[in-house]
Formats: sequence, C-alpha cells, structure tokens
Amino acid sequence: MIRIKNKEQIEGIRKSCSLLSSLFTEIKPRVQAGVSMLELDSFARNFIEHHGGRPAFLGYEGYPATLCISVNETVIHGIPTKQLLIEGDIVGLDCGIDLNGYYSDAALTLGVGRVSPEADRLMRVTRECLENAIASVRPGARIHDISRAVFRHATNAGFGVVRQYCGHGVGLEMHEDPQIPNYVSPGPNPRLFPGMVVAIEPMINAGTGDVRVLDDDWTVVTLDSSLSAHYEHTILVTESGCEVFTSWQF
Repeated sequence: MIRIKNKEQIEGIRKSCSLLSSLFTEIKPRVQAGVSMLELDSFARNFIEHHGGRPAFLGYEGYPATLCISVNETVIHGIPTKQLLIEGDIVGLDCGIDLNGYYSDAALTLGVGRVSPEADRLMRVTRECLENAIASVRPGARIHDISRAVFRHATNAGFGVVRQYCGHGVGLEMHEDPQIPNYVSPGPNPRLFPGMVVAIEPMINAGTGDVRVLDDDWTVVTLDSSLSAHYEHTILVTESGCEVFTSWQF
C-alpha cells in the first residue's frame, strides 16, 4: 500500500531529512586516508543520538551498524570494520534516521584523495542518473519514468545497472511501497501523486550490473570486482513537481 503523507507527517519527515543532511555535511570532511570505517560509524551514531534521533539502520533486520559503508567494489550494505581508507578509494555512505517516528534515507559516494579517471567518471554519471531521475518526478508520472531515466543514462555511458536492489517509499517506515527499480521492470508501475515520499537510489557499476552477497549476508559486491557508486535522496512529490528533502553538497 502506498502511503500519501499529510502535512504533519511531511513536516516530520522534512525535519528528519534535515538532520540527515547535517550529518552528511559533518562527516564528509572525515572521509580521508587513514580513517577507519568504524571511526566514521561511531561519529555518525554519536551525531544522530546527540541531536535526538535514532540510527534507523542499527538493528534493522539485524544490521549491526549506523552506516552502510561500501568501498570500491562494494555496492551497498557494507558493514563498517577497522579497515582504514586509503588514497584512491571510493566510499559509499548510506544512512537513515528515525527522528520522532519519521524516517529519512540518503547516500552518496566520495573519493578519498585523488581517484582514478574511471572512478571519477563513474561517480559523476551516477550522480547524473539521480539528477535525471529526480527531474522525471511529477504528479501523474509513473515509477517507470524514474527507472527509465536512470537506466538510459547509465547504459549510454557504458555502465552496468544493479537490478537486485532498488529505491522505495519512505517516511513512516524505513522501507515502504512502492519499489523503484533502476531499470524498467515488468513489475508494478503506479502513478506518482502529491504527498508520496520516495527514496530514489541509483546503484551503478563500472562493469556489469551483476552482484553477489558475501557470507555475512549483508555486503553486496560486484560480481566482476569492478567499482560501484551509489547516490540517494529522499524526495516529496508535490503539486507542481517534487521537493528534494535531503542534501549532500560537494
């Protein structure tokens, strides 16, 4: 069931997204060579709790951390470890916050120092996939319009689109209907209506779109060990288009 949010709920989700945006602003400068993934995760948890929120991922279906930190060939759901970041890594940070029962969700991929031209291009194209998807959001449009915008841009650039994982509704729970694939699937294709809140999240690989899950049952990596990038925003469908609730300026 797709939930249409009322004004009170929209304002609560907007505040949750504002807090998440502030977290990204604070954590981005800390993504440096020599910093461990656990240090970043600890910072995120302390920041969220200090501001009255709850890490939405922590404990969700058993997930053991505040952040998903996905380095290089890791697509999503990377569990933070003592591993230190090194020059040239690309690092996906994915986080959700529960603020007074209202949920936000966003992700971005950052380069550690100077990255390869291939990595830089992958990150740029994936950001553009998200921008194109957001530009397609308006009342009366359909989920497949979002999916098509992502898939076309990624494949035209020669990159692979991950099919096993997708965007989703969000706001009153961490994951709600509808699902939002990054390719045009044969599945449901509902219309967008004002008051819908969705998380759009392209997951794009430098090689093929094929992935596998590691033995920890969480970490998703590219099957061919190619690089992967991931960006995500929480978005409200409005009467005239959409409003992007989360932010992570470069």
